[in-house]
Order: sequence, then structure tokens, then C-alpha cells
Amino acid sequence: HLLNLTDHWVGYLSIFIFTLAYMLAMTEEVTELNKSKPMVLAASLIWAFIAGIYVHGGMREEAGHAFRAALIGYAELFLFIMVSMAYLNAMENRGVFDNLRVWLLSKGFSYRKLFWITGFMSFFMSSVCNNLTTALLMGAVIMAMGKNNRNFVTLAGVNVVVATNAGGSFSPFGDITTLMVWQAHKVEFFEFFRIFVPSVVNFLVPAAIMHFALPAGRPQVRADDADVKFGGWTICALFALTIAITVGSKQFLRMPPVFGMMAGLALLKAYAWWIARVEARREAALL
Repeated sequence: HLLNLTDHWVGYLSIFIFTLAYMLAMTEEVTELNKSKPMVLAASLIWAFIAGIYVHGGMREEAGHAFRAALIGYAELFLFIMVSMAYLNAMENRGVFDNLRVWLLSKGFSYRKLFWITGFMSFFMSSVCNNLTTALLMGAVIMAMGKNNRNFVTLAGVNVVVATNAGGSFSPFGDITTLMVWQAHKVEFFEFFRIFVPSVVNFLVPAAIMHFALPAGRPQVRADDADVKFGGWTICALFALTIAITVGSKQFLRMPPVFGMMAGLALLKAYAWWIARVEARREAALL
């Protein structure tokens, strides 16, 4: 049994508390208050008020069951994203993204070509990785390539944000919202690809408009050296395998997506242990 709190004072109070917490989260740079603190406090207050109303209505267990269900859903999302970011951090640690930056610069691409290359890379990367993480990584690559040209950095940064949001919408791995509906069995994996064409249009139209405002010329080629460290490409392959395990376990075994991601995390941890042993042996051999 459920209570309808839509027109109840607790419902309006919950909306007010949520709005206030959201405003505090948006003004983090001004207040210097970490955005997670007001949001967690607001969630606690909202749940406390709702639980009080349910207890007063003679339903002592329902609110607790609902809270546990919400907590399980949050835990699955958190662990899923944690594994994804762990893989991306491992790739960054092994120099994969530094190698990408050096490769792009070494080819002598113009600013306009770099604009489109980074845009397409962001679009497709965000369909596999979290779009926020993809935007941060590609933004760092753009800053390194065009640090002497503010106009290019601004337009390419906007393009990356648009591309990651567009690319993340046609895949359950790309965004929190798509992951939530996939995890809740609302949409099947392959049904997401029905909006692939609209996603491409949402990326290409703004990019085509910004293209005409891009500066001419090309960034200065720097003789940097950023080789991928031992195990870097294998970690990329393990991440692809993790995605395959996650999709397969969800489609065929009907297990939640976090099951496959945690299995992938175990693979990453085991391989990181192997990398540490190999590098320790190499260092010992040099002594």
C-alpha cells in the first residue's frame, strides 16, 4: 500500500528542500561547500519526513523497504561508474591519453581538423564511458593541444561537451539516466540504438555552425614523447571485454549490469598486480 503525497504538505516540503539543496550545489564555487553535503542532507530530511507520515498512517515498514530499494539502485549505479572510472584512470596512468595527444600533434592537423577529430572521438567514447569522464579527459587533451589559442580551446571544448552528451544518449553506458533505465529493465540494450541518428544530428548541427568560427592555422608541433607504458593497450582490451561481459550477462543471464562491471574490476585488479610484479622485476634487474 502507498500513500499519495502529491498534494500533501510533505510533498511540497520535499520539493522545497530538494530545490534549496540543488541551489546550494550549483553555488559550490561561491559557498565553497561541497555539493554532496547539501544533497545528502536534503535526501535524509526528505526520507525522514516521508517515513514519519507513513508511520503515522500505520504503515511502519513501507518507507524502510522503499529506502532500501532506492539504496540498492544507487549502490549499483555507484559501483558501475566506479569501475568505469577505474579503467579510465588506469589508461591515463599508463599514458594512453598522453599518447593520443602527442599523436594528434605529430600529424600536423589544423585547428579545424582537430576540432572534428576530437568531436567524433568524444561522441563515440561517451557511448562506452561515462560522458562526464569523457568530457574531462578530452577537455584536457584539447587544453594541451591548443593552450596558445583561446578561441580554439573554447569552441573545441563546447564541441566536446555537446558531442559527449549526444553520444552518451544512444548507449546505456553513456549517461546516468540511460544507465538507470537500462538497469531498471525499462529499455533493452539494442533499443537504445534507435536514437543513433538523432544523436548524430544533435552533434553535427552545432559542430557545423561552430566550424566557421574556428581559427585558421595549426598548433605548434612539439617534440614530446609519450609512449604508452607496459600494459596500457591490454587494459584497453580488458575494458572492452568488461563491456562485453556486462552486456552479455544482462542480456542472457538477466543479471544486473553491475555484475559484469565488478567482474571486469577483478580482471583489472589482477592485471594491475601482474604489471606491478613485472615492473618490480625490471627495476631489480637494472640495479
